[in-house]
Parts: sequence; structure tokens; C-alpha cells
Amino acid sequence: MNRFIAFVKKEFLHIFRDYRTMLILFIMPIAQILIFGFAITTEIKDASIAILDKSKDEVTRELTQKLLSSGYFNNDAYLTSESQIEPAFNDQRVKMVVVFEPEFGRNLQKEGTANVQLVCDASDPNQARMLSQFAEGIFASYASQGVVKGIQPEVRMFYNESLEGVYMSIPGIMAMILMLVSAMMTSISITREKEYGSMEVLLISPLKPLQIIMGKVTPYVMMALINAVSILALGYFVFGVPVKGSIILLLMECLLFTILALSLGILISTVAKNQMVAMFMSMFALMLPVILLSGFIFPVENMPLPLRIISNIIPPKWFIIIVKTIMLKGGGLLYVWKETLILIGFVVLFVTLSVKKFKIRLQ
Repeated sequence: MNRFIAFVKKEFLHIFRDYRTMLILFIMPIAQILIFGFAITTEIKDASIAILDKSKDEVTRELTQKLLSSGYFNNDAYLTSESQIEPAFNDQRVKMVVVFEPEFGRNLQKEGTANVQLVCDASDPNQARMLSQFAEGIFASYASQGVVKGIQPEVRMFYNESLEGVYMSIPGIMAMILMLVSAMMTSISITREKEYGSMEVLLISPLKPLQIIMGKVTPYVMMALINAVSILALGYFVFGVPVKGSIILLLMECLLFTILALSLGILISTVAKNQMVAMFMSMFALMLPVILLSGFIFPVENMPLPLRIISNIIPPKWFIIIVKTIMLKGGGLLYVWKETLILIGFVVLFVTLSVKKFKIRLQ
């Protein structure tokens, strides 16, 4: 029995000395609970909307205040015409526009009914549905108080009138596949060289660190692009997801994101000591953030401030915005140049860190 207890103690010491095991046993479950608990929510909080008030009377001002004081909506802008609605959506500024008809209050008083239009960005159909339902509920609650009667909300969905869920899933799936597959394959690539002992041969060769990195990345670029084209083709021909913008621009953005994912994979491989560690880092460090914090499934706007800040360093978030803008909204480079520059910045950062890691190994 004493021998068994001594053996168990040895195993405990072995576990406690391995920080990777401690990370898996204790830190990962806590991180998963916190991220899932805060990120997975169907609540609407401070969603950005715009107001197009053609009446500007006491009733419309009161209804606007009712919307904004509910805690569900945050006013981003006051529009002056319908022509400003689509640019506001393309600029990622607002998710819904509330349009009050002319002489709204007068129509309520004289005719007993008045119209308000809820124009939603349905590139995210779940969020658009929730926004319109929350707004309709606020109008209904306001009318039930006996203040007004006969408010007729009309819901209009931009970019996805039938609220097809696949319009949201195709951009997200593309980002997830390109990120996971590309990063994982490249991270395993170099760690395999380490395990086989051929990495040292590369490090002492005349090739510069940047050349080694580019040589590792290049073969996977074409394979990842084939995946991207396949996803786009399936989305268009099988599921009917439109490509309203430039297909050339879309493919160039896919190429940029592929290079980013491959560069991140190379960076992971320079840190990981073996293939198992590289695979674990790729899965844990990429899968959860891509699914939870990129806006793929759950709206980033509904998350607590710390998670919203963290989401800004999740590259797939910006790629999904780009894909939706080009595919569903027909926007050009003018509407996605900021997100494109962010992705380029990530590429430069990951490549620079990878080269630095190689230089450290050479010293």
C-alpha cells in the first residue's frame, strides 16, 4: 500500500511540474466556462440603430426616447433620407433603421393609425429578427399604456429578405475552415521537421528565415484557395447565396486571409515543440475564438466590454465582415478598406514574429 501511495504522489508531482498539463486540467475549463457563459447569449444590448424621423413631432420623439431608454438600442445617427440607409449598413455603423412616416402624430390623432418602418440589416438573420421583435414589442407596450393606438410597424429586411440562415453561415464557415485548416497544417509542418531533426538542417542552410517561412507557406496557399473557391461555389450553386460584389475582390480577400492563417500557423509551429502541442494550440487557440468571438454565431455587440475588446484581435471577425459586405451587400473596396488594412497588419505581425523566432533559434 505504501508503494502505491508513493507511486500516486509521484504522478501528482509529475502532473504539477508539467505546465501544459496544468493548463489543460485547470485553465482551459475555466476559460471555456467564462467565454461560453458571457458569449452565448440571445439578449440584445446596446444594438446600434439609426432614426429617420420624417415627422419630428412630439409622438415620434417620445417613441424614439422609449426605444433608446429600453437598454436594447443605442442611437448611432439621425438620418435625413432613405438614400442614407444602405450606406449606413455598408459602413457597419447600424443594424436597424427606424423610419417614422411624415405627420406621424397627426395621423394617429385624426385617422387612429400611423406607420413606422423597421429596416434591418439581415446579413445576420438571427440578429435582424431579434432586433425587429424587440422594437415591435416596445411599440406594442407603448400602445398598451393607452398613450397611442394603431401603430403599424412594417419590417423590411435588407440583403436577405427571406432570412435564410445560410447567408450567415457561409462566410463564417469559410473563415473557420481557412483559419483552422491552414493554421493547423502549417503549424504541424514545422514541428514535424523538428521531430525528424531536419529543421536544424534548414536553419544552418544558406536560406534566410523569411525564405524558409515563405517556402513553408507557399504550397498551402493554393490548397487553401481551392477550399475557398469550393465553399463559394457550393454556397452559390447549392444554397443560392448571392455574390453581389466583385468576385475578383472577394478572391483577393480570401487570398489575404489565407496568407494570414498560414502565417499564424507558422508562428504557432515556431513555438510548439512537437506536433501534438501544435495541434492543441491550433485547436484551442483558434477554434473557440473563431466560433464564439468573431461574430460568426453570436453577435459581438451583445457581449461584455472585455470580450468585445478581445474580439478585435480575432482576425476572422474582420474577414467575416469583409465577406458579408462583398457577397451580400455588394460593397467594394471603399467599404472594406479598413478591415483589409487590419488583416494586412496581422500578416505583417505574424510574419515578423515568426522570423524573430527563427533568428532566436539561430543564435
